[in-house]
Amino acid sequence: MDTLTRMRAFLSVVDAEGFSAASRKTGRSKALLSKYVRELEDELGVLLINRTTRQVALTAAGEVYVSRASAILSDLEALNEEAREATGEAKGSLRVTAARTFGDAELGLSLVEFSAAYPAISLDLHLNDSFVNLVEEGFDVAIRMTRLTDSAMIARRLGSLEFAICATPDFLARHGTPAHPHDIAHMPAVIDSNAKALYNWTFQDPRSGSPIPINVSGRFSANSPYTVRAATLAGLGVALIPEFIVREDIAQGRLVALLDDFVPKDAGIYAVFPHRRHLPARTRVFVDFLATWFRKYEAERLAAAA
Repeated sequence: MDTLTRMRAFLSVVDAEGFSAASRKTGRSKALLSKYVRELEDELGVLLINRTTRQVALTAAGEVYVSRASAILSDLEALNEEAREATGEAKGSLRVTAARTFGDAELGLSLVEFSAAYPAISLDLHLNDSFVNLVEEGFDVAIRMTRLTDSAMIARRLGSLEFAICATPDFLARHGTPAHPHDIAHMPAVIDSNAKALYNWTFQDPRSGSPIPINVSGRFSANSPYTVRAATLAGLGVALIPEFIVREDIAQGRLVALLDDFVPKDAGIYAVFPHRRHLPARTRVFVDFLATWFRKYEAERLAAAA
């Protein structure tokens, strides 16, 4: 049995914090993982793990070994990727996380079309509206629709993300049409509970660029922009919502876009991935594909609107 296999077994036990959990995660038996770790310890002549009935704990030697072993296996994976890239081949498994809103919308077609274009890459897509830690949860790429602030990650802007303040014509007939963001504070709002803004919406002065924070309130909130759209169409309030979700409603007059000059334009759609010395070819191909897809998507949208 080679050392690399034993190293991988050891790291799987450490990552899972136990042999039983590692067995369930890797599909290998607990006895086999224990055998590999024991053989690695025999080979090194040191104890790496203190075993108890409930958990495992690294020894001092194990603490040193785990960081170097992780780096070695990471370098080996990067070497394999570079070799594949030299032959023009990008393949393997790519774990991607994105907001459910992204996957359910027309934008999600970008992921389907990528998978069709690159059959050698297995796309493992997880749609989750909550924030995901890429490193801790083992994701290669996250697609985020946000005002990006996480400097610990590498990010590539794929496209613009516009927001709309909107309400139905009937709602505005009852409550009046706001001329300034301060007017929103006195209206019932439909709240997207996934949004960072939540009950504090930030507008921007069109002349000075200064932020205008507005506290809003309402009796309906949901963790889905599509449900927020439905509630807004039902006249329950004014909403702050991604423009692509309500674009057709605004075009057809079902909703009215409000305060366009005050809505910030600094959000975007980003591909985010961890800092790595060598970026796998499959990740680079994926991000390049999405960047091209979004350029075409936005060009077609502008042409249709002209």
